[in-house]
Amino acid sequence: MGLGRSPREALMADERVDAYANAMFEVAKAEGVLIEVENELFDFAQAFKANDALRTTLTDAAMPVERRLAIIDDLFKNSISPVAPNLVSFVVGIGRARDLPDIIDRLVERAAAEKDKAVAEVRSAIALTEEQRSRLAVALGQATGKQIEVKVVVDPAVLGGIVAQIGDQVIDGTVRTRLDQLRAGIQ
Repeated sequence: MGLGRSPREALMADERVDAYANAMFEVAKAEGVLIEVENELFDFAQAFKANDALRTTLTDAAMPVERRLAIIDDLFKNSISPVAPNLVSFVVGIGRARDLPDIIDRLVERAAAEKDKAVAEVRSAIALTEEQRSRLAVALGQATGKQIEVKVVVDPAVLGGIVAQIGDQVIDGTVRTRLDQLRAGIQ
């Protein structure tokens, strides 16, 4: 986020991201839909990060804001509550779309902290069942000494197993890593 910025500019940008995340958190909490909004925004942030066309379109100041907002409406057409799309529309409407992943990451962290939990972003080649997510939360909790909330990102690049990131800590349990470790031990 700080590329090409002075330390002061980077700090101001970081404070702005925190302010938006806190405001979005408070709105979702006040509306009584924090869990739903947190999950929908997390999924949106993953799509935003993974889809160059979506990211380019939503951050293109030359594109009419009405067009960008229509895209958001379409993306959230199956939304549980109007809060998540309204929050994203607000951020896009004021020209801060490129900050959305950081804002949403902070909102998810704050929502987890509200429940006295840490967030584990887990990458898996396939979606996990609720039972698998629960068992994984327990195992990661035992490994880290923290209460864990699991957020799953389906990533076909993960050939088998999972990669979990909790803050700065990465736990790589992928088949590829295990094979690499075996190869390194054999040579």
